[in-house]
Amino acid sequence: MRLSNRNKAPGYNFINTLLIMILVGGIVSFFLEEYKFNILGSESYLLIIIPLIMLVSFHLMGRQIFEYDSDGEALNFKNRNIIPFLDKPLSDEFPKYKLIKYEIVNLLFIKRLYVTISSKNSGSTMLKYEISYLTTKEVNDLKFSLNKVVKANNEKNVKDR
Repeated sequence: MRLSNRNKAPGYNFINTLLIMILVGGIVSFFLEEYKFNILGSESYLLIIIPLIMLVSFHLMGRQIFEYDSDGEALNFKNRNIIPFLDKPLSDEFPKYKLIKYEIVNLLFIKRLYVTISSKNSGSTMLKYEISYLTTKEVNDLKFSLNKVVKANNEKNVKDR
């Protein structure tokens, strides 16, 4: 199964650009307010604070682009930001039999996927991916696919014992 929200990247770029333009407009309005009009008083700081909070929250929700591929014998996870220099992109590929479990954590607007895989060195390793920008249907499809892999691995482990 393949899952990707890469086609939404232009929309995320538009939102990011719009938020930056609103912030710049807020900064210009703030200076005009402070030195020319002086209508709002101390509330003029909101012209900078509100757009800044919106921009920071957009980026704190995590990497916008998530790609998953479970075709074949390996699982591929890719997670990257629309602004390449902001975050290091994540890219992991490992055999399906190494998947032990997964967990999706949902905190208000922030969603994270934690994948635990078996490792030779430490026994198990946890990988973290940001899936905040996936729709509910995409998250359900991801859960279905990962459940299938975990179930197949558990059945194989029971058979081997």
